[in-house]
Amino acid sequence: MEYAIAVQELTKHYEDVTAVDHISFEVKEGEIFGFLGPNGAGKTTTIRILTGLIKPDGGKAFVAGYDVLKNPIEAKQRVGVVPEVSNAYVDLTAWENLALIGKLYGVPPQKLRENATSLLKEFGLYEVKDKLVRAFSKGMKQRLLLCMALVNDPEVLFLDEPTSGLDVESARLLREKITRYNKDGKTVFLSTHNMEEANQLCHRIAIINHGRIAAIDTPENLRAQSMELQYIEVAFNKTVNTQEFSETPSIIKTVPAGNKVRIYAADPSTVIEFLVEYAKKNNLRILSLNTMMPSLEDVFLKLIRGKEAVIK
Repeated sequence: MEYAIAVQELTKHYEDVTAVDHISFEVKEGEIFGFLGPNGAGKTTTIRILTGLIKPDGGKAFVAGYDVLKNPIEAKQRVGVVPEVSNAYVDLTAWENLALIGKLYGVPPQKLRENATSLLKEFGLYEVKDKLVRAFSKGMKQRLLLCMALVNDPEVLFLDEPTSGLDVESARLLREKITRYNKDGKTVFLSTHNMEEANQLCHRIAIINHGRIAAIDTPENLRAQSMELQYIEVAFNKTVNTQEFSETPSIIKTVPAGNKVRIYAADPSTVIEFLVEYAKKNNLRILSLNTMMPSLEDVFLKLIRGKEAVIK
């Protein structure tokens, strides 16, 4: 198996804080790998190490087959980066930004013109290529950042919160472009707070908390490992006293959710039978009844805070 990224016992300290604590993982070639965690968990520090912006205090990291410490130039030449904070020059035009990044990466002039033209057209920015970036909207700037990250045709693309603060249409466009880029066989390392985005895009996900890896697996497997977080959502035609539900052994907890009741249970089928009998006994009608699998957000909260943070 060829790995686009390989990390071994990676460690980084800031004074008395351990931002990254001996983490190890691999990212396969051609996959979208999600990197999730709360603020301060070590996500951005890890990306900065992998992209050569800062040096680790211990461990090893390989990107596109190159050691980021021993061969930093070779590693950097093969990556594209969309940082957490925009690094586009606002007093340059979109075209000038792409030309600058292309030259820094050593892209030949003719290839640079071809790549820049193709990317600007694909991302709907060609008509404004000669306008200063200062006048661009947030969504236009994010699209330009992705163009800048792709202008050198990188093997590995690092994305740090790429859709943060974007409107729905712009965020969807960026996700579509990321998926298309990945279908061309390229690797994507995605850091995001958007659980649904991670669920849609990622082949595998690593969850980091307090600088350590809490779990690595596919979104489906992560949810399957947390079946105690599944719940039943039921709505009756009248308000009910949920305290009566606590008498049923298979029910872990009930939580109001608008006009519905959310019932956490290890055995949903037993609870459904109970709810049907309860409705008959109390002359109620069940308006809706759904069994809900744990979401990726549920799993995330469980791993960083414990099960009680989800079932509350």
